Amino acid sequence: MRLTYLGHSCFLVRTPTATLLLDPFLTGNPLASARAEDVTCDYILCSHGHDDHIGDAAAISKRCGAPIICNFEIGEYLNAQGLKTAALNPGGGADFPFGRVKFTIAHHSSSLVEAGGKITYLGTPCGMLIHAGGKSLYHAGDTALFLDMQLIGRGGLDAALIPIGDRFTMGPEDALEALDLLRPKVAVPMHYNTWDPIRQDAPKFAAAAAARGHSVNSLKPGASLEI
Repeated sequence: MRLTYLGHSCFLVRTPTATLLLDPFLTGNPLASARAEDVTCDYILCSHGHDDHIGDAAAISKRCGAPIICNFEIGEYLNAQGLKTAALNPGGGADFPFGRVKFTIAHHSSSLVEAGGKITYLGTPCGMLIHAGGKSLYHAGDTALFLDMQLIGRGGLDAALIPIGDRFTMGPEDALEALDLLRPKVAVPMHYNTWDPIRQDAPKFAAAAAARGHSVNSLKPGASLEI
């Protein structure tokens, strides 16, 4: 499994049989390492309904014919636009040709601010567990620290993608606690430095994690990692 960080919380994941795009937010992302129109994938996975996680999902899905794996409410919202979705909710999973996806809990919110300031509720925020090609990947989505992370990590994780930006998600201190619970082989920080309110020192976080026995790879946008 090969992970390529595209910026913010967006990753391109190449499995032996399919390419997955997680939380596609490229248009309007000042750190994006690719343009939405240049990205191709077989499936799109969205953790929740905020624009910085589903912003390019519809356009890429239409162009590539990629189904969108998401929560029920996002699925209904996108189905109404003629898009193909596969809906899951926390605790539920499903098998796909490339492997299995299970959604976990996440403590956050999930909505879309539309024209005129109208807020559309888009269901429960989720984390995403992906099992493909004999590897296990956890994308935490946007979340606070929660004790049940120890259950998410109980089967062993090859990699965990965790937010460290603070303000809207875990900050670095809580992200260290999350690593103690998850115990992944490697962690990749995300959801930071996109804008000033979530600016963080990723090398400092990696050093603090190493002091606690964790491996952290602070990928720069455009960089890749084999797990």
